[in-house]
Amino acid sequence: MIKIDFPPMNFFVQGIEDVTIPKMVRIREKYEDDKIDDIKAHLVGELDGLDIDRAALKGKSIAITVGSRGIPSLPLMIRTICDKLKEWGAEPFIIPAMGSHGGGTVEGNVQILTDYGITEEAMNVPIKASMDVVQIGTIPDGANTPVFCDKYAAEADGIILFNKVKPHTDFKGYVESGICKMIAIGIAKHYGCSWFHRQGFDTFAERIPLVAKEFLSKMNVVMGIGVVQNAYDEISEIKAFPKDRIIEGDHELLEIARRRLPKMKFDNIDVLVIDRIGKNISGEGADPNVTGRGSMPGFEDDFHCKKMFVRGMTEPSHGNACGLCFADVTTRKCLQGVDWESTWINFSTNTMLSAGKIPVYQNSDYEALRLAIRTCTKLTDYSQARIARIRDTLSLSEIEISEALLPDVMNRDDVEILSEPYELEFDKDGNLEDFKC
Repeated sequence: MIKIDFPPMNFFVQGIEDVTIPKMVRIREKYEDDKIDDIKAHLVGELDGLDIDRAALKGKSIAITVGSRGIPSLPLMIRTICDKLKEWGAEPFIIPAMGSHGGGTVEGNVQILTDYGITEEAMNVPIKASMDVVQIGTIPDGANTPVFCDKYAAEADGIILFNKVKPHTDFKGYVESGICKMIAIGIAKHYGCSWFHRQGFDTFAERIPLVAKEFLSKMNVVMGIGVVQNAYDEISEIKAFPKDRIIEGDHELLEIARRRLPKMKFDNIDVLVIDRIGKNISGEGADPNVTGRGSMPGFEDDFHCKKMFVRGMTEPSHGNACGLCFADVTTRKCLQGVDWESTWINFSTNTMLSAGKIPVYQNSDYEALRLAIRTCTKLTDYSQARIARIRDTLSLSEIEISEALLPDVMNRDDVEILSEPYELEFDKDGNLEDFKC
């Protein structure tokens, strides 16, 4: 872990003394809220209902993929899968399958799993962690992209591909961030992930299905299991697919996930304040499908803000500052928490070195917010700045908006006004209390 001690920053900004921070109002945005109440029972039903040869699994070693995405009740789901396999007479084990995350090291991979509650003791099965891969095929894509598999998974008698399914943060396609991406990048570990990214994000939509088809044709995959969350960060879908329906099933879940993705009920604002970003929130730290800011084209029309202020990072991100580059301003405290080694390993692997750029920083939240407001063009009355503040891009049910945004939401059936206008409260150091949802 490598951190940098950034110095205090004091530079003169013409007209900053005229900036007033508008009063804010707390609102609740309403989304589809159906969810799975009994996750274990639902998952057991999916596994028991799957059309596979269970007798053939007896005595067989089965690798289960677990990635780096934060998923509610992840330990419960993985333990349920392990217990069901043992009930069928199989010998399951877990492999970390997260590409270059965790610094591209065994220790980093295992630490991420541990932080999610995935340990050998809790799961009652072995965790086999390695960065070694074997090449199991090649796709005819012009670059002859090799297809890789974690060595322990390749040596197993079967593989269960488990992953969260959601819209990707860098491309749009038939399948995006889900079971097929677990094949193309997650289970390919750091080496295969790096090879795949070498061709560029603009090729992902075409190449991920090709890699998935090649992998499925060569490897003994038992099933794929996809999980979708609703806008309230609750599990709304868990689906298990036999090998021959994994790609189609991944697409079906993506369409559901796209519909369930929380989006703000307004647009065209001056400043978006995000309390925290992180790899457990989104591959880009903050989801471009929500913010409109990402590494690749295709997201810029999803949302529009003149300035974006990122206050900090989540604990499970372990200092990986992926996505911080999209902010216009941040704080010294946020930069002090960045693990630059882990962050730059991530960027160099996916070839997006420009993502390593840091935003302008200020010594406190108060200074950073005023700077963001001051630098918004065509804003003549600072008290009328259109500002929204969110905890993160997974938490959009309750947010803060400035008074100037009230006309945009006042008469919507899917928005509830929760408070009267109030002043933001800063502590003696000029910082805000973390957003409470």
